[in-house]
Amino acid sequence: MIRCDALIVGGGPGGSTAARLLRLAGWDVVVADRARFPRDKVCAGWLTPDVFPLLDLTPTEYRATGLTFQEITAFRTSVMGGRAVETRYPRVVSYAIRRCEFDTFLLQRAGVRTLEGTFVRTLRHDQEKWIVNEAVEASVVIGAGGHFCPVARYLRGDIDDEAPIVAKEAEFPLGDGHTQVSGTTPQLFFCRDFQGYAWCVRKGDYLNVGIGRRGNFGFGAHVKDFVSFLERHAIIANVANASWRGHAYLGSGVGIRPVIGQGMLLVGDAAGLAYPESGEGIRPAIESGRLAAETLIAAAGRWRLEDLVPYADALRRLHPPVRENPAPLRSALAAVGRVLLNSPTFTRHVVLDRWFLRAS
Repeated sequence: MIRCDALIVGGGPGGSTAARLLRLAGWDVVVADRARFPRDKVCAGWLTPDVFPLLDLTPTEYRATGLTFQEITAFRTSVMGGRAVETRYPRVVSYAIRRCEFDTFLLQRAGVRTLEGTFVRTLRHDQEKWIVNEAVEASVVIGAGGHFCPVARYLRGDIDDEAPIVAKEAEFPLGDGHTQVSGTTPQLFFCRDFQGYAWCVRKGDYLNVGIGRRGNFGFGAHVKDFVSFLERHAIIANVANASWRGHAYLGSGVGIRPVIGQGMLLVGDAAGLAYPESGEGIRPAIESGRLAAETLIAAAGRWRLEDLVPYADALRRLHPPVRENPAPLRSALAAVGRVLLNSPTFTRHVVLDRWFLRAS
């Protein structure tokens, strides 16, 4: 039996952040992940400068590792097939990274024991301890395993009526392939119904392309239309032959789904914290991982549900519930949005600064 103070299920940015802070506070921490690192995690993968203080890291320190680190100073935005608006900034507003590199770096930096290739199949509470897979005993369990995290499933039960955002992405080396995408200027293409958007993000010698939408009705057709659009306009050559992978997440804020239990907390996508407008989940994962660790340290050995309520309250302030608009209103808003996206002012100050860059 492996014994520890905290078992963190999921070794992504949220889990690694919590693990590192708990370890620095003197905790014995184990991270379990079903993947083996470096894992192939497809993701548009850009970090705003505000992420780095949450990691106790600077852009210069990460750049010095020699890992992919692409500066972003502009964006091209449009309704798919419409006129593009280019927005340039006088400074670096974001950095594109490869998740296979970034996640491995953070997990190694956490400096804790790891159980890679480990699926969490059973969870039970026994005499103030969590027993996981009948092999690990921990005082606290943190669920950081994404939308399908087994800890989140345990907390909410088998029933979950919330519809996720679905996405499909590909990331591949450019080689000799042709692309119009500049490293400093990601391209964003909004669906005409404003129920999703697609993107092309260059990361040095790699390119990430993808599309995400609310709900999976007709999603396959939208993916095919996007691929056809890219090739028809010569934005990327041979993109249909790339290896596309799907995933899902919630972008609805902290609503009725539980995020805490007896000696149990959820972080990142396991708690449904992706930003609803952009779908970005890296910053919320890191932020919630840090907050979870700080809450546990402050609790000083008290893991009852009521002791962890401050964590849930803080998450609800940061990620209030988002309610879906009725269909007629969605249609009206989409029509207005198609007009507003032609405005450089609206694109910069609302779409980019507020929705994507989360500027203060």
